[in-house]
Amino acid sequence: MKRQAERFAEATYDVLIVGGGMSGLCAALACARQGIDTALVNSRPMLGGNASSEIRIHISGADQGTKQPDYAEGGIVYELMLENKSRNENFSYSIWDMILFEAAQKQEHLTVYHNTVMYDCETEGQRITAINCVQETTEMRLRLWANIFVDATGNGTLGYYAGAEYRMGSEAKSEFHEPHAPKEPNNDRMGNTIMMLAKDLGHPVNFQKPAFAKHLTEKQLAKRIHCRDMRDQIDVSGLPDPEEYKRTSMTSSAASDYGYWWCELMGSGDDIIPEFEKIRDDLMAYAYGIWDHIKNNEEHVHDHHSENLALDWVGALPGMRESRRLEGDYMLNENDVLEHRVFEDAVCYGGWCVDLHAPHGLLDEDRLPSDCGFYKGVYTIPYRSYYSRNIDNLMFAGRDISASRLAMASARIIGCCAIGGEAVGLAAARCIRHKVDPRGLAPYIREVQQDILRDGGYLPGFKNEDPDDLARTAIFSASSFKPGCEPEKVANGISRKIGDEMNGWVSDGLAPEGETLTMSLREPAALRELRFVFHSDFRYPIRVTMSPNRQAQQRPGVPPELVRDYNVELLLHGQTVRTITVSGNHQRLNVLDFEPTVCDTVRLRVLSTNGAPDVTVFEMRAYS
Repeated sequence: MKRQAERFAEATYDVLIVGGGMSGLCAALACARQGIDTALVNSRPMLGGNASSEIRIHISGADQGTKQPDYAEGGIVYELMLENKSRNENFSYSIWDMILFEAAQKQEHLTVYHNTVMYDCETEGQRITAINCVQETTEMRLRLWANIFVDATGNGTLGYYAGAEYRMGSEAKSEFHEPHAPKEPNNDRMGNTIMMLAKDLGHPVNFQKPAFAKHLTEKQLAKRIHCRDMRDQIDVSGLPDPEEYKRTSMTSSAASDYGYWWCELMGSGDDIIPEFEKIRDDLMAYAYGIWDHIKNNEEHVHDHHSENLALDWVGALPGMRESRRLEGDYMLNENDVLEHRVFEDAVCYGGWCVDLHAPHGLLDEDRLPSDCGFYKGVYTIPYRSYYSRNIDNLMFAGRDISASRLAMASARIIGCCAIGGEAVGLAAARCIRHKVDPRGLAPYIREVQQDILRDGGYLPGFKNEDPDDLARTAIFSASSFKPGCEPEKVANGISRKIGDEMNGWVSDGLAPEGETLTMSLREPAALRELRFVFHSDFRYPIRVTMSPNRQAQQRPGVPPELVRDYNVELLLHGQTVRTITVSGNHQRLNVLDFEPTVCDTVRLRVLSTNGAPDVTVFEMRAYS
């Protein structure tokens, strides 16, 4: 039989990102928004990775589950969650998938390859020149070229193919002198998890155990909360903060209708990646075995409250926590996390606990599934942890960044990965503009930091110092304001509440004719862009989640504090020269682009919020 000719295509981009999880997606959107020709190669049919409908891990971050809400991640990931919140009242993961798909589809300068698996890369010396892929749905083979490559695969697959230096397992205490490092290096690692969801049908429902399912006893699950009755029965007295552990790590698994992050396995070999399929099969056996135990347990040690529950969904694709970590010019370590270090070249921050799971998951029957080292505050991650030490044009984003295992235990959380991805996308765009490799961007790192802040992000220890922002030298006034929330605070460089400092203008109520914030420029200028950061109240989460407890923390619809309807007048010598009207806003960051208009005054008039009785504006920027 004659062999059919291969379908083959080639394309060239400025920046190419491999991996369509939240870190890769945020990197791609951030880069493309700078006008850089960007490609995103995604091996799955939907975006979001662990946060997608395939795996359904909700996005946690530095707020530690509302414990320190001032540090919730902003930027693109928050923009996507706000968009979802405005359109997805019933926490549908299909709608969330659509939100991510739409964001990528409508983004100019971005090409997305779905269902496309990278199977090799080409190199010249210490540089990647191209990657080779196959798009399984079309039988198309692709060779994709680029100047800068970003590994957002989670496993560090592109870096591995290219010969990048990497780590696996735990570092010895002698290397970084980390407080919780083992005396000798080992291959302990966190495993993969399959999630499940049940539904209360209001009447008794039977469950017949499949032949492949494990038989599990109460003894085997004694350290893992799988029913409400167990919440206060597990001994956590040996942990640094037992009550905090219960609050954040247990309650999400206390109800039998959502679970279970601790359904976790990591294989038996030296490398978790080649064992992925076997681990998946074993996880299926355990997941259905857990459900069989909940429904058909004959030991009657606990009341599982499951008579009316029916299994509604079981993930078929495990979520991975840990595999390779690619080495950069700096390896973030546990001391940086616990000492809240602020790096001079910081481009990201984290605040999740040092969250190490039992090294053998479900097989560690006598251990708690997770040992969280809680702390207050946040730490930063340096730019040097986001590019390869030995592959000149390779950057990385997500859980494969340059970090020790203990630091990765905190930095791996999805919110941190997402804002790190955005920072990498902005840095990659700067590399293209300055015509330098990632290491060569060091002299320009303040530009990246200012890009992050300009786009609604946050960096602890940094503030708006953008020389092009005319608002920094303007004079502000307002129709009314509350004490401590004066109008000039919209230009203090910090675009969110931190502690007791509001860092913004808050009106004293909302008058029928609206509330105004007026910016008077030092001299007339041809403005072309205005940026506003509004209040959304980080105390209330907005993420899509399967967890009833996490859903109960949320408010319905758009955050009421957000400004909804407003207009902006540009004036010159007291005369209006341009008016811009915005209706139905549901975003925290608003960017208004328009034809250059000479003016000396900008007046923001807020006509309504989404329900709040007053108006809050954290930041106002102006560019000519």
